[in-house]
Amino acid sequence: MNYTAEATAALDRIDATKPLVHQITNVVVTNDSANLTLGFGALPVMAYAIEEVAEMAAIAQALVLNIGTLSSEEIAAMLVAGRAAGDKGIPIVLDPVGAGATRFRTESALTLLRELPITVLRGNRGEIGALVGSGEVRGVEATGSEDPHEVAKAARDRFGVTVAVTGPTDVIVGLDRTLLVDNGDPLLGRITGSGCMSTAAIGIFNGIGGDPALQTALALATYGLAAERAAVDAPGPGTFRSRLLDEVAALREKGVEGVRIREA
Repeated sequence: MNYTAEATAALDRIDATKPLVHQITNVVVTNDSANLTLGFGALPVMAYAIEEVAEMAAIAQALVLNIGTLSSEEIAAMLVAGRAAGDKGIPIVLDPVGAGATRFRTESALTLLRELPITVLRGNRGEIGALVGSGEVRGVEATGSEDPHEVAKAARDRFGVTVAVTGPTDVIVGLDRTLLVDNGDPLLGRITGSGCMSTAAIGIFNGIGGDPALQTALALATYGLAAERAAVDAPGPGTFRSRLLDEVAALREKGVEGVRIREA
């Protein structure tokens, strides 16, 4: 498969259709995730109130759920939004930020997986591992030594969803294939919310339809390619963070030669 052509076609379709991506995300990354969504050519809406989330989710093309700064009220809103999205066949992307760090986080993520028709589950190996009983997390960072391939496969088998375990090499395990993405830069690990932004990217690409595993790989590869370009001569994480949004917005103009996706 020509993944460069696939990524180009996906970006063109995002630009042409401008999918609305409803995000119930954490307060740390709300602004960056919204700007990233705009940079890709999609439309963000950050609606959290339980009184409106069902209506908003039902008119979106994708729903992104991120438990980074969770509360009982937020989880209740996610359940309402997720059921509305599920009724309409709208893809749902879940980011179980910090699962494994506290019982509340882990149980909340498991509740969302149990109650909603999640399309893609995206996290680091510690977070995803915690959901299948093997991960180690300190705060929101993975600290164990789990094999990301095995963690992703175990989560796919347990929950029946496409699973993306992100790291130096992103591992995407779909229902019938496994894809690996080698794009990215170490500076992503030095800014807050880089993983959360990758989840937003996954929501955008799944909002245009197609195989969830492929769309997830294309999202992570293009996002990682933008990070590589942003890191060139960047003096530090602050400059890199600003350049990352610039490079995402420039992907269609500069092209996506350099996406590195391969089948496992």
